[in-house]
Amino acid sequence: MSKLKVGFLQFQPKLFHEKHNLEKISSMLKGCKADLVVLPELATSGYLFANQNEMEPLAVPGKSGRIADFFRDISTKENCGIIVGFLEKENKNFYNSQMLVYPEGKIEIYRKTHLFYEEKGLYKPGNLGFNVFEFRGAKVGLMICFDWIFPEAARTLALKGADIICHSSNLVLPFCQKAMITRSIENQVFTITANRTGTESNADEELTFSGMSQIISPKGEILAQANANEEILKIVEINPENARDKFVTEKNNVLTDRKTEFYEL
Repeated sequence: MSKLKVGFLQFQPKLFHEKHNLEKISSMLKGCKADLVVLPELATSGYLFANQNEMEPLAVPGKSGRIADFFRDISTKENCGIIVGFLEKENKNFYNSQMLVYPEGKIEIYRKTHLFYEEKGLYKPGNLGFNVFEFRGAKVGLMICFDWIFPEAARTLALKGADIICHSSNLVLPFCQKAMITRSIENQVFTITANRTGTESNADEELTFSGMSQIISPKGEILAQANANEEILKIVEINPENARDKFVTEKNNVLTDRKTEFYEL
């Protein structure tokens, strides 16, 4: 199997400023020469909504409309798969979602399963489950931000064959980046956490995001990392086949040694 050039794009989206956010993304991805790039959670809209009325103008269908068309265009021009967090609306429901956009125009959708804090009053929990998609010979799993704190999320993706877990995030708690090293080790997978940076304020609320986007190997090595504040695209070359060896020692396998009969409550 051939190697893949994978990366993250860390930047500071502006709340309510879709045009600015898309222009920034387009500029930072121009000439990226990558196979697959992961962008932050809600990268097109900003994060800190006070109510659904604010969300309505920025919400879009998952596979059609202006946001899907925008990323299809970039993906095709750059011959690069793009995974990006966006604000989705289907029927009357809002979802905190991710799209995987293929250069040939196909789009796959994931909806955030584990909602964080005030998100519970704005979004419906994801209803599509944790799924793995084929991309250039690799198997790619999707998850969003607070999904990280539930080991079952990454484990489910690993059990479904994920080589790379792509994790679009808007992180404010201080634990995730270290925890994702553990997620990589315990599942023997690559993980790409694309976090945003900056501070966002709205309706007497303020959040500061931690940056520190990273790419982690199945052995827990930090292959690439941003600092807390920079807007940057980082790309590394990986061999997805390294995520298919699930042995920690010649006698210990992180998946087949599981004793599932003792895990049920």
